[in-house]
Amino acid sequence: MLRALWWVITGFVIGLIARAILPGADSMGFILTTALGIAGSLVGGAIAHVIWKPPAGSKFHPAGFLLSLVGAIALLLVWRALH
Repeated sequence: MLRALWWVITGFVIGLIARAILPGADSMGFILTTALGIAGSLVGGAIAHVIWKPPAGSKFHPAGFLLSLVGAIALLLVWRALH
């Protein structure tokens, strides 16, 4: 249960930062911003895992936050292109 809450909190923060980096008129509310951040974290985490292997038993990947933000920015650009 706490893991899901953590995903929502960090997803929202990542989504807000991505939207702040790419300012513009996005008609996104809390739920879409959070979904953008969570999806960006999944995309960025997958990229980080492929490029840099985390140490065995590690729960945190140092490049995870940065690449989560990159993933969220990429998804935000896709969102803007589709709408």
